[in-house]
Amino acid sequence: MFKSTMIAAAALLAFVGTANAQQSRSWKDFPGVSNTSYIDAAGQKALQLAMDIPAPPKAVFEAFATTDGFKSWAVPMAQVDLRTGGMIESSYDPKAKPGDAGNIKNQIVTFIPDHLLVIRNIQAPEGFAGKDAFQKTVTVIEFIPLADGTRVRLTNTGYGDNAEARAVYGHFEWGNAYTLAELKKKFSK
Repeated sequence: MFKSTMIAAAALLAFVGTANAQQSRSWKDFPGVSNTSYIDAAGQKALQLAMDIPAPPKAVFEAFATTDGFKSWAVPMAQVDLRTGGMIESSYDPKAKPGDAGNIKNQIVTFIPDHLLVIRNIQAPEGFAGKDAFQKTVTVIEFIPLADGTRVRLTNTGYGDNAEARAVYGHFEWGNAYTLAELKKKFSK
């Protein structure tokens, strides 16, 4: 059985359930997740969640930025091409193969090893409600060193103020919190 994960990231990251199902869920369902979401100067919402992970930044970065690392906790199929302009391609279907039409593709905008990963979704699974609104966002994943681990902060910027954007925001507010909790489980074993 594989663990599913949702990120803005990524976006990496999830695409499960519907917006209506997500409304009954909250980021508060996950102890240890902090929410410092905000509205930027242009009036766009930014979803910002963080959690402390009991592992060094290098290990946590590799859990996102390498094929084996991402498959170890997030999805059963992943292929990571870590470079500016590269791709994180993944699927929740264990039978999926790289290049399949139903895969999730997140383009790597830029990265700083062990510190920062910036991605944006360029392909969502067929039927994902809110795809257009989500693809207008960018996800910044920060790996902040702590004395006893790493604070992972996921900031998904660029949400507009329409029904589609609000639904996708709600979907990922819960989903990104879930993702952080799953990441912590990986390193808490």
